[in-house]
Amino acid sequence: MLGEDLSSYSISQLNKKVLDIDIFAEISPNQKEKIIRAYKEAGEIVGYMGDGINDAPAIKVADVGISVDTAADTAKDAASIVLLQNSLTVLLSGIKEGRRTFINTLKYIFVATSANFGNMFSMAGASLFLKFLPLLPKQILLTNLLTDFPSLQIASDSVDEDWLKNPVKWDMKFIKRFMVVFGIISSLFDYVTFFVLIYIFKAKESYFQTGWMLESVISAMVVMLIVRTARPIFKSKPSKKLIVAIVCVGILLVGIIYSPINSYLGLVDLPIKALLAMFLISFVYALVAEALKKEFYKRNSFSRK
Repeated sequence: MLGEDLSSYSISQLNKKVLDIDIFAEISPNQKEKIIRAYKEAGEIVGYMGDGINDAPAIKVADVGISVDTAADTAKDAASIVLLQNSLTVLLSGIKEGRRTFINTLKYIFVATSANFGNMFSMAGASLFLKFLPLLPKQILLTNLLTDFPSLQIASDSVDEDWLKNPVKWDMKFIKRFMVVFGIISSLFDYVTFFVLIYIFKAKESYFQTGWMLESVISAMVVMLIVRTARPIFKSKPSKKLIVAIVCVGILLVGIIYSPINSYLGLVDLPIKALLAMFLISFVYALVAEALKKEFYKRNSFSRK
């Protein structure tokens, strides 16, 4: 649409038409501001890049005003971002990095909320039928410390290309559904662990606490690799930092359980059969979580623009 045609449109008319127009050309500074306001009225997030004095009003009214280091001082003062390179590739890189950061933030929220939601029900349920604490305070702190270390590496995790193609909106409904579904599955497998420890291995207090702590940490590490992507787990490559963190935590946990310091933490040496049983439960949990993830993303999707 040309500026001379745009001048005949009222604000309300432009608001209704703006999303159907791909290119505006030969427009005045006032019309630039008018177009940006129309896009914002339509619910869009608007970025505008300019370098002249006449661009200042449009830069100011945009959600993200962008200018360059060689622009007029008025334009730079009005801008939210000033690029040191006069190139659009810088913008592309910035957009991708922003989306990558946002997606990794969502990954952390998925992992943390689903795990905490499940642990809440597991801890509450176990407290009802056990004559001892399911986990001692120091064991809970150690569990959180071990699981938090890999979680921190999610901030620099790699992101699937199909998640970077379009912007993703903050969607609390999606996050709540994810938390409930995967939190319940996590809790169910905790109860499977309780059953195996109590009725198969006849576990007493320290034995039970050691077994559940091991299963909790290993399951959290494996499921972290699953929920970090909507793709099948082997079709999405996690960052090296995340892999190294998970491997180190697994080795450290087993080392603590079978080290002389385990008694200070209220832990005991687990029999090999119990150790293998905890790993088997974690493996089955991972298979179920992977299958559930596939079905979940068929029925639910991120809100995208």
